[in-house]
Amino acid sequence: MEQRLGKMEHHLVEQFIVNRCGQQRSEVATGPSFGADVAVIDLPGGMALALTSDPLSLIPSLGLQESAWLSVHLMANDMATTGQAPMYGQFVLNLPSTFSKQDFKMYWEYIHKFCVEINVAITGGHTGFVEGQHSAIAGGGTLATVAPKDKLLVSKSAEAGNAILVTKTCALSSAAILAMSFPQTVKNQAGAEIYQLACDSFYHTSSLQDALLAAGVSDAQNKVTAMHDVTEGGVLGAIYELCVVSGNGATIYNNQLPVAEVQEQVCKIFGLDPRCCIGAGSMIIACKKEFVAEIVTCLAKEKIPCVAVGELCDKRKGIKLVNNDKFTDLKYVETDPYWPAFYEALKKGST
Repeated sequence: MEQRLGKMEHHLVEQFIVNRCGQQRSEVATGPSFGADVAVIDLPGGMALALTSDPLSLIPSLGLQESAWLSVHLMANDMATTGQAPMYGQFVLNLPSTFSKQDFKMYWEYIHKFCVEINVAITGGHTGFVEGQHSAIAGGGTLATVAPKDKLLVSKSAEAGNAILVTKTCALSSAAILAMSFPQTVKNQAGAEIYQLACDSFYHTSSLQDALLAAGVSDAQNKVTAMHDVTEGGVLGAIYELCVVSGNGATIYNNQLPVAEVQEQVCKIFGLDPRCCIGAGSMIIACKKEFVAEIVTCLAKEKIPCVAVGELCDKRKGIKLVNNDKFTDLKYVETDPYWPAFYEALKKGST
């Protein structure tokens, strides 16, 4: 039987989904496409509704609080790419039939708490229990926000000639979740300090502040053109997706990609390339080159690292990774290597 892990492949999205999205409506300004973080629907008076959806997490090896954090913030990261904070949330929970009332109470209290912290009103959804539900995915959610249309950034608006910036480090969420899920393995092979630092980085997996700060720099609309959050495929995958959705090529300099020591060491234990595995918490920012220093400085004031890693170019030049002055075509990794690494560690009984 053919097996797949993670998001659907690019060609399948284009083949099966993009041209089969129900009734076409003229007010849908940005609909589904590979690399798009949000949908945008035109409203009267120059306003627009932005929507984004994601799975909800329930990962026993992390805990209820951490799972709730991922459920809220992975959706919020998508909305953050618009330069606006989420306002409203819908949550659909399909929970294991063995999930206790006490565990549900705790999980939902954390969902509520994290929504309050980012000013999201929970407006509805569905809650139920399902026999045989053993997945780390507990359902799905949708976040929405309303803003003036000319204040909403979309990833398709990135332009050739823009600089590409990356916040924080590659593999932020992969390293944090692997360390928290397999503590003894990480301690034994990388040491207690690396383990603790990886665990401590878990609550840096929100990129909402990164995006709002970048979008909030003086007259940002003429400086930041698009953003894309880092999820499956890592930093390199996110840049590739941004190129595809915006119709651009890119030149990416390998030696400028931010890979912190903690993330590098944890990824090494599990045979992962930190540039190519899930990196929630980092944000890709496309901006006009002359404003790179201003944006980097703005983020640095809040202790958020941000570096330029390349530039967008004409699509005909392709998407190139430069390593030691050698240009190679960047290949999109359709199955994030994090997933097989995680499940292999589980299968081997790693602790």
